[in-house]
Amino acid sequence: MKSRAAVLFDAPGEWEIIEVDVDDPKEFEVLVRFHHAGLCHSDDHYAKGDVPAMAYPFCGGHEGAGVVEKVGPGVRDLQVGDHVVAAFIPGCGRCTWCARGMQNLCDNGAYMMLGTQLDGTFRLHTQDGTDVGQCSLVSTFSEYSVLPEWGAIKIDKDIPLSVAALVGCGVPTGWGSAVNAAEVRPGDVVIVMGVGGIGINAVQGARFAGASRIIAVDPAPFHREMALKLGATDALVNMAQATDLAQSLTNGQGAASAIVTVGVVNGDHVAEAFASIRKAGTVVLTSMGNVTEYGIDISLFELAMYQKRIQGSLFGMMQPTRAVEDMLRLYSEGHLMLEELITRRYSLEEINQGYADMHKGINLRGVVDFQ
Repeated sequence: MKSRAAVLFDAPGEWEIIEVDVDDPKEFEVLVRFHHAGLCHSDDHYAKGDVPAMAYPFCGGHEGAGVVEKVGPGVRDLQVGDHVVAAFIPGCGRCTWCARGMQNLCDNGAYMMLGTQLDGTFRLHTQDGTDVGQCSLVSTFSEYSVLPEWGAIKIDKDIPLSVAALVGCGVPTGWGSAVNAAEVRPGDVVIVMGVGGIGINAVQGARFAGASRIIAVDPAPFHREMALKLGATDALVNMAQATDLAQSLTNGQGAASAIVTVGVVNGDHVAEAFASIRKAGTVVLTSMGNVTEYGIDISLFELAMYQKRIQGSLFGMMQPTRAVEDMLRLYSEGHLMLEELITRRYSLEEINQGYADMHKGINLRGVVDFQ
């Protein structure tokens, strides 16, 4: 089968639209036709070279929704015509982490950057037969793609696929950063540092958890405007302003939590967040940065004596198969805004423009519309 796909041939680089050959699904795999793919910043990290891909050419995309076109041998829970959301961590259900209810840390996550399927082979190829690496085993930047059955989560056909695509990464990652990682409680003062496609959902999660003040921090006026519409009580330009406000609201103590969801993180961001929280407060680090960067300039005295905590967060510390269902239920019941997150729809050929708009701060989430 032929498919249009956005691939990288090197990094740093831009996405190039080529035609790829797509193999039939093998055992425990499905062929999915993606209708929509989210333009998550994580894929831009591959393009900028912040995070290396292990195989080039490399087809991006880990956030998307579509319809099952074909099933391979052994597939039991999916059939042709099912609507699915891509899960970039195909939980095995058997490793130590899955057994502990931490499916987001499944050992299958080791394949996220390798480019192969779980058997170590490739399903996408260029016209001259060169293997094409797949992002997180799903490659939602290809209209047709093969993925593990555990990487395709069945959803109700009444849910629009355009909004369903977002719950494959951005929504649960941000929501869970507030609800699970920060453990936001009713009455808390919370700072969300960076309110793009991930941070805006941390705002929604903090609102749902009952935070009394949600201070959104972002230099982009459009992001601050949207944050106020989707649950923030305050929207400020920088962390100095946010820290001052949080302290003024808490008798000088600071925020209960600061959630770091900037586009490209460095140690200074974490240090600013650390300085903004109170005793027994939590910094949640959700953002990614360059894999070679190390070091956070924080007070070790404060870390110990103020009992502060720095908590990493992958996929919002949620289990993908449950998170997709939970997020869509909250959407259906009116507790979670999804349509409002989609600022603009792009054709696959406009994917680089979509990322340029993201960097300009003029969209929350761009979505590729294959139709």
